[in-house]
Amino acid sequence: MAPAQLLVAWTVIVTSPVLATPGPIPSTGAPAGGPQTLYCMHVDPVTGSLVQTIQCWTREEWADQGVDVDKEWARNGVRVIG
Repeated sequence: MAPAQLLVAWTVIVTSPVLATPGPIPSTGAPAGGPQTLYCMHVDPVTGSLVQTIQCWTREEWADQGVDVDKEWARNGVRVIG
């Protein structure tokens, strides 16, 4: 009886990390808005800081920085203003 219980416990321990792995981030894109709509997203911290900031820019301003709002929204999007 003990070896069967040990086998069950071992199976649970080994398969738990596999079952807990999150799936891919859904690509929903950013909400629609006008030319003056601000999209607020998390931005990497400045060198030497651990504080992650939030920046709110228009789609055009994000594009000037090389950021595709629709691709980054699922991971870093916070809110839309306007």
